[in-house]
Amino acid sequence: MTPQAATPAYRRLSVEERRRQLLDAALSLFAHRAPEDVSLDDVAEAAGVSRPLVYRYFPGGKQQLYEAALGSAADALRQCFDEPRQGPMLARLTRALERYLAFVDEHDTGFAALLRGGSVAETSRTTAIVDGVRRAAAEHILSHLGAADAGPRLRMTVRMWITAVEAASLIWLDEDKQPPADELRDWLVDQFVAVLSVTAARDEQTAALVGTFARDGRD
Repeated sequence: MTPQAATPAYRRLSVEERRRQLLDAALSLFAHRAPEDVSLDDVAEAAGVSRPLVYRYFPGGKQQLYEAALGSAADALRQCFDEPRQGPMLARLTRALERYLAFVDEHDTGFAALLRGGSVAETSRTTAIVDGVRRAAAEHILSHLGAADAGPRLRMTVRMWITAVEAASLIWLDEDKQPPADELRDWLVDQFVAVLSVTAARDEQTAALVGTFARDGRD
């Protein structure tokens, strides 16, 4: 008898592994197509499973799957700002922005659809997920600043800058990702220092922080 090639053994995935497989497939599709243009059949095909299996894990259909995928992406975005509290503040912020822009680059279409809104898949829950990322980013930055007790002017300045980062990211995608990501990153860090400097003229707490930037530098 002619020996036959060994067939790879089938491995049954655990519930968590299967769920992760489906979410990864959905995220890959949502990253390049608007949510309304992705069907459960598309997700099933991308994951190499049947449509009924997708329903088994997400009985709420595409909306439930979209919200779960969005939550997974939100976790990844939050982690972009989860930087060790070591070294100069501006160097930490630079590394966080580098990870953030890498995420935007990888999930360009999905990121744009998410922040611009208007999708048929948008609900109060999806809006809350996105707003949660903004708030988490602000808390991370304030923590890096050593300003857990930030006053309203400083807190508002940080949140306004995060909004500017989102807007710049969308414009960057519209402009075919120009200027290069590293230039955009450094420009946004410079803008952070600039808006803090403006606030510092009216707020002693912010003025003290700006003084530390001048001493620490960026490297």
